[in-house]
Amino acid sequence: MPIRIVRLGSPRAPDEGTRIGTVRRPPRGVPREQFAAQDWYDVWYPNLAPGNDTVKMAQAAATPQEWAAFERRYRAEMATPENRHSIALLAALSQQSHFSVGCYCEDEAHCHRSVLRALLADAGARIVD
Repeated sequence: MPIRIVRLGSPRAPDEGTRIGTVRRPPRGVPREQFAAQDWYDVWYPNLAPGNDTVKMAQAAATPQEWAAFERRYRAEMATPENRHSIALLAALSQQSHFSVGCYCEDEAHCHRSVLRALLADAGARIVD
């Protein structure tokens, strides 16, 4: 019963379970009651999204060094006690429940969800590709 790391808005996989949006903002132009029906997310959890300035770093990162700077900053944000507890909770739930976490970015390799995947794995989460 592992976690799936997904692109929000993409079609759901069979047995994906609850979809958690780890983004700062809801999808634009989509009525709240349509978030789940349109495969955005079932639960919005912005706590695990990068801060606004950190998102800007990721979007502007054009070199491996700039991406590494983003990753260090996002990891520092996720190292706060409340975020560490959230990651630990999701890792524990992955042992017993189907669910997914995601973001809007097209390329996971250039998205905070790649770092979140690693943080969840480090916390012992079961993750499916």
